[in-house]
Amino acid sequence: MAENQKETMGEKKGLFITLEGMDGAGKTTQMQQLKQYLEKQGYRVCLTREPGGTPISEKIRNLILDPQHGEMHPWTEALLYAAARAQHVSQVIQPALQREEIVLCDRFLDSSLAYQGVGRGLGMEEVLKINEPALMGRWPDMTFWFNLTPEESFRRKKGRDPKDRLEQQAHDFYEKIYQSYRQLAEENPQRIITIDGNKSIPWIQKMMRCTIDHYIKVVYK
Repeated sequence: MAENQKETMGEKKGLFITLEGMDGAGKTTQMQQLKQYLEKQGYRVCLTREPGGTPISEKIRNLILDPQHGEMHPWTEALLYAAARAQHVSQVIQPALQREEIVLCDRFLDSSLAYQGVGRGLGMEEVLKINEPALMGRWPDMTFWFNLTPEESFRRKKGRDPKDRLEQQAHDFYEKIYQSYRQLAEENPQRIITIDGNKSIPWIQKMMRCTIDHYIKVVYK
């Protein structure tokens, strides 16, 4: 999988950063703070999410997460995510990168590899294959994985209502996802930066800022 990534990253233009992890890890808060920080440095920032980011992709998101669709087949789910991603990449991500903006995206391909590839048992390589056309040759330059256990994720979400279709899954489903994220981080250390999700918001933000500043100074330019 790492070799596929190296082949498809292509010419660098703009900076594509994704955030991954269990629900409740604080990705949204960190993205907002990071956007403000980068804009103060003079960068143009595109903030987006998956599934979603475009009118078509948001409709697909609602279809996927609707709790009334409990009968949805795993391959239907995986293909819908890939379809939403194709629209998102073509309409939002690629144009922003062409404008040399920094794209901050809440979830991307790694979520599909973890949730559908492992959680649904479809296989990471099989899920990667159906997503390759949607990527249009552009992997993230950098991914922050918030290392938060399923137990802590459930604790933080306790009492939150209503639950979408994926949040209704049993604990062992999320344990598989957590372990798959660990595997992805181990296999792609050049791209995936592991963040201790139990640390404070300021600590996490500082680590992310330092990592991005270093990348821009040493690697990107």
